[in-house]
Amino acid sequence: MPNVLLLLDVQNLYYTSRHAYRRNVDYNALWARATEDRRVVKAIAYAIDRGDEKQRQFQNILRAIGFEVKLKPFIQRADGSAKGDWDVGITLDAMEYAGEVDVVVLASGDGDFALLADRLREKFGVEVEVYGVPALTADALVRSASRFVPIEGELLLGPAGRGQSKEA
Repeated sequence: MPNVLLLLDVQNLYYTSRHAYRRNVDYNALWARATEDRRVVKAIAYAIDRGDEKQRQFQNILRAIGFEVKLKPFIQRADGSAKGDWDVGITLDAMEYAGEVDVVVLASGDGDFALLADRLREKFGVEVEVYGVPALTADALVRSASRFVPIEGELLLGPAGRGQSKEA
């Protein structure tokens, strides 16, 4: 049974699925698909913490599924812009655990991760599965992946507004 590492870029998944479909990702379905016939070595969801109660509830749902949730504070700059991404943290964790797994599942559409996918495949010989919203996943990331899994259909919750959790 292959060993797998799951890394979720929660902000990217939230915004891309909302933009493309006006729906949220079904994290239970994503977990089931990504871990089928595999042993989970580590599963981490990376999110931004705004201190919101609905967000805390969502984070607890992720924990109940099996994810470790790593949080970074939301930073509002004086000029009104915001900062809050996990690219470096995701990369460091991917490199740390890559030697223990056969497959790295990266759920993000961020093209910055194309270099990471290439390095994981070349240096560690692991497969890199990228889960992303097709229309909003960088072409470079799709090309760098061993396999691209589109987030659509059963990987999405029902129409917006019906039992949706607020993620970001």
